[in-house]
Amino acid sequence: MAWSIADVARLSGVTSRTLRYYDEIGLLPPAGTGRNGHRSYEQRDLLRLQQILLMRELGLGLRDIAAVLDRQADRVAVLREHHRRLLAERNRLDTLVRTVGRTIAELEEGKDGDDMAEISRPENLFEGFDASRYEDEARERWPREYERSRRIAGPLTAEDQERTQREITARMVRMADFMAAGTPVADPAVQAETDAHYQWLCGFWTPSATAYKGLGQMFTDDPRFRSAYDKIAAGLAEYQRDAMAVYADARLS
Repeated sequence: MAWSIADVARLSGVTSRTLRYYDEIGLLPPAGTGRNGHRSYEQRDLLRLQQILLMRELGLGLRDIAAVLDRQADRVAVLREHHRRLLAERNRLDTLVRTVGRTIAELEEGKDGDDMAEISRPENLFEGFDASRYEDEARERWPREYERSRRIAGPLTAEDQERTQREITARMVRMADFMAAGTPVADPAVQAETDAHYQWLCGFWTPSATAYKGLGQMFTDDPRFRSAYDKIAAGLAEYQRDAMAVYADARLS
């Protein structure tokens, strides 16, 4: 049995654009391509896509995934490793659940008519977050700009990574506040926050207008990024994307 690219996109949740990209880089070539250019996939291709998605969930980059798949390693052994990493990821998500639950409890218990109660231990707000995936995506999608910026910035220490996690979450929360208030993405206050995001990002790599808009689009297209934003507020990924597009057109083009 064969499936079209639309079928595979519907079954897997992976966009047709991503599937075509996977074909272009040789990660997931279809079983066949008709004269009309339509791709068709067979069961072995679906199994390979499952492995790709599993490894993406575990934070592996596309190059690393290709290397694993091309080694023709024992599938059971590979799946056992996936299972081990998934358990570790489950533990991380459990920590996130406790983090959010603790924050809700502190806000409810300490609220006396104020919009925001005091958090007794601010460091607890950020337990369980993983910011490394953002850097991995930048490395894969815009390698030249990323490597040039990394040579200038140098490697991240453990403290740098922890600080990055906190900054990412804090910025997402501030954008969620703008969105909840109905503030247009072109509003100067939103654009000032977007500028702060861009300047912060330049500490790691310096995206062009196209790359910055592409990063914003990725926040909505990639299920992992969308999920991270949805944990803060539903619709935040689209709001962030639109704010970044306005900023890129006005400031980077």
